[in-house]
Amino acid sequence: MDTKELWNNVLLEIESSVSKANFATWFKETKISGFDGGVVYLSVPNTFVQEWLLKKFHQLILKVLRQSSESIHSLEYVIKEESKQKNQYIPTKTLSATKELPLSEHYVNKDDNLNPRYTFESFVVGPFNELAYAAAQAVIKNPGIAYNPLFIYGSTGHGKTHLIQAVGNAIKAIDSSKKIYYFTSEKFVNDYVSSVQTNKTDQFKERYRKYDMLIMDDVQFLSGKEKTQEELFHLFNIMKDSNKHIVFSCDKHPNFVTGLEDRLKSRFAAGMVIDIPAPDQESRIAIIKSKCASINLFVDDEIIGYLADSIKGNIRDLEGVINLIVCQTGTKNKTLNLNEVKDLVKNSIKQKKLLSYKEVVKIISDFYKIEEDVIYEKTRKKEVIKPRQIIMYILREDFCISYPSIGEKLGGRDHTTVIHSCEKIKREIKTDMLLLKEIQEIRSIIG
Repeated sequence: MDTKELWNNVLLEIESSVSKANFATWFKETKISGFDGGVVYLSVPNTFVQEWLLKKFHQLILKVLRQSSESIHSLEYVIKEESKQKNQYIPTKTLSATKELPLSEHYVNKDDNLNPRYTFESFVVGPFNELAYAAAQAVIKNPGIAYNPLFIYGSTGHGKTHLIQAVGNAIKAIDSSKKIYYFTSEKFVNDYVSSVQTNKTDQFKERYRKYDMLIMDDVQFLSGKEKTQEELFHLFNIMKDSNKHIVFSCDKHPNFVTGLEDRLKSRFAAGMVIDIPAPDQESRIAIIKSKCASINLFVDDEIIGYLADSIKGNIRDLEGVINLIVCQTGTKNKTLNLNEVKDLVKNSIKQKKLLSYKEVVKIISDFYKIEEDVIYEKTRKKEVIKPRQIIMYILREDFCISYPSIGEKLGGRDHTTVIHSCEKIKREIKTDMLLLKEIQEIRSIIG
């Protein structure tokens, strides 16, 4: 048995079933060190990783191993130790775990692709996502009718995938006879291309039309794929006419996805389109506490407050740092203090690139499809005034640049002009929802 190839295949499967943070933290330094009599010996870097894998991921690892080879019946963990004479792994401590694999409630179901970890019980609701949560609950109570389609959008790490899969898991729990299927738009594209190449487009159509609910993640990857969009359009109409539900997620509002057909945008807008913005500070605190409680990790309130202040916008970054704290706590066999946590955050979270004002001007000019140069000119054209005012607003609100500096950078304008522009945008976003969505999208692009 080629154990290296076996473990690489297992890791590929596991990577699709756990978060990136968990995968990087717990599986990075693992390898199969031996196989004997149906027993796989998995080498791990230390005792803490050994015990964590046994506690949290043992059933998943064993399940995937057994799917890869019927000759495997059990799994044991060994701690690696580099030999001074030979560069090989030597088992210094073995932890055996040969319990029978129970009926699983922890793995992605191959029939529906839903991850059972994504439930509403583990979904933290806060001001930033309460509207999306309420819409999801309405769908559960009245599938096929309420908010059909449901279109959730927002930047990476805001909880979109968790929410849309939670909808599927909740409906499945209420009625196990419901046929639900979660998939990415990339898979849909690949399935369609494959069906065309093999002259099996009819089977492709039937495969997706048999479900009561379809949940498509990452709609933005359909951009520019005209034939696949056409198939989705027809599938959408058939599902809708049959009172079958479709749920979508995307990284931006459908109106701002370039290369997406207008008729699809129109179909998306016919249901409910809801943004999940970055979590506010109180929500970040709640998320951290929830994650820590789920793994029985005690973290001091001062540290929780620091994490909530330091890591903004991305829930996955929060999860990654929590995993690092867990790992360091076990390795050092002590509770980390605030300074140690600060070092973890500093070394693990990628710092955002600081944009120049010219880069902001370019991004917003490109967004509104106008030339950068006209922003600096003394023109009163309507198509230029609005982008210029938004640039002033973003530079002031998001980059804290002074009014006089903004005026000077944008063609030598008086600071009172800048103040007027910023206040105008502030007023209008309270009533103009389209303008608000445009600014949210611009902020998403800026990062």
